[in-house]
Amino acid sequence: MQKIKSLMTRQGLKSPQESMADLSPVENLRIPSKEELRELREQPIDPEAEQEIIDSIEEVYFSNDSFDMVQHELEKLPPELNLQELEEYRDKLKRQQAAVSKKVADLILEKQPAYVKELERVTALQTNLQLAAVICTNARRQLSVAKEGFTEASLGLLANQRRRQLLTGLLKSLRTIKTLQRTDVRLSEMLEEEDYPGAIQLCLECQKAASTFKHYSCISELNSKLQDTLEQIEEQLDVALSKTCKHFDVSHYTKVQLAYTLLGKTQTAMDQLHMHFTQAIHNTVFQVVLGYVELCAGNADTKFQKMQYKDLCTHITPDSYIPCLTDLCKALWEVMLSYHRTMQWHEEHDKQETTSTAGEVAAAESDEGVVDRSYVKKKLEHGLTRIWQDVQLKVKAYILGTDMSHFKYDDFIVVLDVISRLMQVGEEFCGSKSEVLQESIKRQSVNYFKNYHRARLEELRMFLENETWELCPVKSNFNISQLHEFKFMGQCRSPSVSPSKQVASSTSPAQEELSLFQQYLQEGNPFEMQAERKEEETEDVLASNGYESDELEKSVYQDYDSDSDVADELKQDYVDEQTGDVPLKSASRETIRSKKKSDYNLNKTNAPILTNTTLNVIRLVGKYMQMMNILKPIAFDVIHCVSQLFDYYLYAVYTFFGRNDMYESSGLGLISSRLRTTLNRIQESLIDMEAVGENAGVHGTAEDRKEKVPSPHLSQMVVLTNSGTLYGLAQRVVATESLVFLAEQFESLQSHLDTMMPAAKKPFLQQFYSQTVSTASELRKPIYWIVAAKAIDYEQMLLLMAGVKWDIREIMSQHNVYVDVLLKEFEQFNMRLEEVSRHVRIPLPVSNVLWEHCIRLANRTLVEGYANVKKCSNEGRALMQLDFQQFLMKLEKLTDLRPIPDKEFVETYIKAYYLTENDMEQFIKNHREYSMKQLANLVNVCLGSHINKKARQKLLAAIDDIDRPKR
Repeated sequence: MQKIKSLMTRQGLKSPQESMADLSPVENLRIPSKEELRELREQPIDPEAEQEIIDSIEEVYFSNDSFDMVQHELEKLPPELNLQELEEYRDKLKRQQAAVSKKVADLILEKQPAYVKELERVTALQTNLQLAAVICTNARRQLSVAKEGFTEASLGLLANQRRRQLLTGLLKSLRTIKTLQRTDVRLSEMLEEEDYPGAIQLCLECQKAASTFKHYSCISELNSKLQDTLEQIEEQLDVALSKTCKHFDVSHYTKVQLAYTLLGKTQTAMDQLHMHFTQAIHNTVFQVVLGYVELCAGNADTKFQKMQYKDLCTHITPDSYIPCLTDLCKALWEVMLSYHRTMQWHEEHDKQETTSTAGEVAAAESDEGVVDRSYVKKKLEHGLTRIWQDVQLKVKAYILGTDMSHFKYDDFIVVLDVISRLMQVGEEFCGSKSEVLQESIKRQSVNYFKNYHRARLEELRMFLENETWELCPVKSNFNISQLHEFKFMGQCRSPSVSPSKQVASSTSPAQEELSLFQQYLQEGNPFEMQAERKEEETEDVLASNGYESDELEKSVYQDYDSDSDVADELKQDYVDEQTGDVPLKSASRETIRSKKKSDYNLNKTNAPILTNTTLNVIRLVGKYMQMMNILKPIAFDVIHCVSQLFDYYLYAVYTFFGRNDMYESSGLGLISSRLRTTLNRIQESLIDMEAVGENAGVHGTAEDRKEKVPSPHLSQMVVLTNSGTLYGLAQRVVATESLVFLAEQFESLQSHLDTMMPAAKKPFLQQFYSQTVSTASELRKPIYWIVAAKAIDYEQMLLLMAGVKWDIREIMSQHNVYVDVLLKEFEQFNMRLEEVSRHVRIPLPVSNVLWEHCIRLANRTLVEGYANVKKCSNEGRALMQLDFQQFLMKLEKLTDLRPIPDKEFVETYIKAYYLTENDMEQFIKNHREYSMKQLANLVNVCLGSHINKKARQKLLAAIDDIDRPKR
């Protein structure tokens, strides 16, 4: 039934349930007879009806071969049988059987032609097989005849041929053995020629050949000999590999690597190479240091050779320290350069191999080769850090082996230069920040710098105590960049020069892009101390006599108030005889006309005012910054010390010329709160106030006092009490203006210092500039006030004013004598200023401060004189106004200072006499600038004129209320 179902399916007929896996055939399918088939064919057939009958057959009939249809139908019978129903069911089964039979018959008839055709093919095949059997029988019979006729005759010939071939092979083997016996001579020659790849190739071929003939007894001895030779080659190869650590040669290294590749020991070679580099570093530094130690010792004592490297470094003398350090770095550079070139060789070799093995060859490349290249690459990359670490440790031991605290500054800078260059090498070598080197050099630098700074502060104190405050003649275009100590600021780091002797970057911009390893790849050494690099340019900052030309010197003492009196040389721009340049600030006719009466600059060009001590401080700042530029880790310590230099100079100038107990009583606010805070801070943190006393060691710890410096004392050569010199005005100007100039130089350096300062410490720098450097110009007030207070006799003016009668009854047209006396004092003051300016240039801000102080003191003296008046009438007040207006009119001809200081102070006091009671009370409350005595006198003098006694008591009580909080 299953076959029938499949046939039906191929014909496009489907079973009712397609999901069933197996269809069981009818076990005893009765084939219809011819008559039945004919009847079936003759019956009219409706295909759709026939298909419906087939589809109505139960699925179980298609299940499997073991299906019992009879049993199945019997089991389906109901318990009570109905004949009519049974007959109907039987007819249904017959119709189903008839439909199936007809379908089978149709299929059989349809396939009959194919069956007949296949049967014909089977018959033809049978005929062909019978023919093949006949052919085989004939062939066997003919082979038997050939075997008997030819084989036995040919056996003898074949045996002889075989024997001949064996003997020929034996002869060839004997000749090969003879050649093998002679290869040891050729191997020795190749080793002497350092042809390691060729020697290994030959040795391996010989070993391969020997293994082929190992059945000969003479070969065993030769095989062991070849093995010994191969081991000998490996030993020589290892020695050749070690030579590349100091002097890398491309051809030599190529041979060595090729030899190791032939041996299949590429990874072993890389391990050995790193061991050799480590050993080379140790041996190199030991031999360099040992050579210098033995040279300095002066004898061939072998005890040094047995010392450890760290102990050996402690025997280096200060004189040989720098040459030894330089040679040490040179030798280490050679080792690192060899390693760098080794890495370069492998990178290029890998690229070549990658290019040559592209395409199909790459697919055939062995995994072992890939692994070897990967191993070598990783090993070399890891080796960079390891090699540099070894170098750092060796140099660290050398650096810390000697106490450098007593080195000269230039020598210490050279050490810093060399170490800085070495750290640059390390950064390019493996990207390291050289923490080990930085820490070691930082320790030495901090130690050195503390001692150095302490000595410089003491030196500065000595300079200040011996300073006569004379002008140091420098050219008008003087700038700190012209000093050697600041050359580094205008130069950039060039690989070919040490940091302190660098060349300008503008000359070779392309060279900046080259690393040290690129620049010195073939020859040279970055640690070469070339003589021409040490040559320094001569400084051209000093003027021979303080004047920039002879013509200007001749015209110094000429009066400059009128053009007719001006020397011809000054009426035209002059040209510097040496340079041919026209100075920017030449004293031309227009310049002179534009000058103010209070400007005392014309008699000298505007060269900076500074002293030898100022110049030394500036140089010292340059040295400190140079050290800081090289060694950034101690930048904060250096900047702190730089600030102490400025602090000490400022404190010295204040102590010498500005300290006076009359400041507070003057009421002029000469010292600002910021300046006072700065001076107190300097005194507490830097000045050793106990050093002067006998019990200096009693108070304060030794460590604290070690960081401080005794307060300086003014030189006895400086006289500040002579009225003829305006109480040392020249020295005061030089001292104060040199401090201002120093502050200006610090201002110009702020941006550079800010870049060097660690971010966390930048507030210190900002505070130093805002609280200290910016206060330098504020010292002008207290210093020049002392001159102004003594230059004019204010006491005499008070006495003259006391003799004037102010209770007059008529308006006067003539001013009082004391005004003329005061103006005469100012004229003499002006003349003495001119006299001083012939020796020292007095800048306009200085002359303005001097005139301001003098005028303020004069005006306050006038108010004090007016406050001493016992009786005064309205006409007397008018006379006061006349006197003051006369004084102002004459004074304005002497000075161009505008507005006149404290002019309102006097005018307001004079006009207050006319105030009513209420206005007077408001005046007292609003004008606290007047003293209690001056206000009280104002009230007392007004009594009787327009203020009664009751009002007087009330006003005096108001004055007393104002004064009470001050008590």
